[in-house]
Amino acid sequence: MTDSGFTVDVDQNQYLPEGGREVSAIVTVTAGEDAAGLSGSGPAGGEPGSAEIIIIDCSGSMEYPHTKIAEARAATAAAVDVVRDGVWFAVIAGTELARPVFPADGSMARADSSSRAAARQAVAGLRAEGGTAIGQWLMLAREVFEAYPAKLRHVILLTDGQNQHESPEQLAAAVGQCEGVFSCDCRGVGTDWEVKELRTISTALLGTVDIVPDPSGLAADFAAMMESAMGKQVADVALRVWTPQKASVKFVKQVAPVVDDLTGRRTASGPQSGDYPTGAWGPNESRDYHVGIEVTPAGVGQPETLAARVSLVADSPSGAEVLGQGKILANWTDDEALSTKINPRVAHYTGQAELAAAIQDGLEARKQGDEETATAKLGRAVALAHQSGNEDTAKLLAKVVDVVDVETGTVRLKKQVEDADEMALDTRSTKTVRSKK
Repeated sequence: MTDSGFTVDVDQNQYLPEGGREVSAIVTVTAGEDAAGLSGSGPAGGEPGSAEIIIIDCSGSMEYPHTKIAEARAATAAAVDVVRDGVWFAVIAGTELARPVFPADGSMARADSSSRAAARQAVAGLRAEGGTAIGQWLMLAREVFEAYPAKLRHVILLTDGQNQHESPEQLAAAVGQCEGVFSCDCRGVGTDWEVKELRTISTALLGTVDIVPDPSGLAADFAAMMESAMGKQVADVALRVWTPQKASVKFVKQVAPVVDDLTGRRTASGPQSGDYPTGAWGPNESRDYHVGIEVTPAGVGQPETLAARVSLVADSPSGAEVLGQGKILANWTDDEALSTKINPRVAHYTGQAELAAAIQDGLEARKQGDEETATAKLGRAVALAHQSGNEDTAKLLAKVVDVVDVETGTVRLKKQVEDADEMALDTRSTKTVRSKK
């Protein structure tokens, strides 16, 4: 454990065959009990500390059934109750426009017993009418946040429908402007919203996406999300990968607790060096990353080569503060037993990434009426879930296909599938089973 409270561990098979060019490693980053606020990130309740915004869909469809808007109000109140004293917070209502609900002037309030009571009262007056323009909602959140110095900025966004009152390009532009400003956990209530739409937002904004099929489940889910946000203590942490001149990064993916490809999100941080965003961290949090490096081969028997150096960095007034570091190495050998041995953790997470892709491709093929592809992809997913011990995903798959042979992944598509079951499988397809060292 470093002074920062973080550790960076590298797990790999560093032996390559003669002429081998690809090095794969699993990088495990762990925040300990003492991974407290660095560089002014502060504990979540401190100054400049945290800021929270809850965005509630108040479009007309939230009135059908009426329990949706009623439970959304109750869920917002439940989340407000969890906001700790001293944290900045606000509530926004979303229709084809976005408007501040609390504080009504578009500012933020410091959480205490009186401000939480005032927020609950304001939220009790929310009514459902109008359309849906999620980009507008996100842009108002950005505007509100920018007037406050908090480093840890987090949004909970709830919707029940599709983004019908602005173009996909407008939504994409809004999401792009919010990247790096705040993180966003998205929830869809009911089954009339688009998983792909919310996943695009949550992925870009380093958050989560999930379905709440029954509105009665909203309050517990909102409270849990806010509890998690209150536990974050270190903001804007990045995985920095440096390679020597004869090497380059092929990919960087988070693989636990969920699959998230960060490769395209690299920002240059120096010669041969790039940063990949990981968002905010709380104590006792651990994540795994799969890093692929392409190297120029050295001769068999040559000294081991440094293929890459992986650092965890956070912003500080004096520049990037290194929280932990690990090395990815390469050795060339003519010993086939060494060079062909696949690191079990690399193999496990390669399978988990394939599992997520197989589910998403299979469900898309099913939607398009391509039963042959859907059966093949979802069958492969069943086999992968079984092999990796991913029981939660296996249970979700069993609601969409009838499993004939789990070992070979032989399945039949079910004739009737509940929309909520299909959407739950889609939203949770990226959740992985942790590989033990």
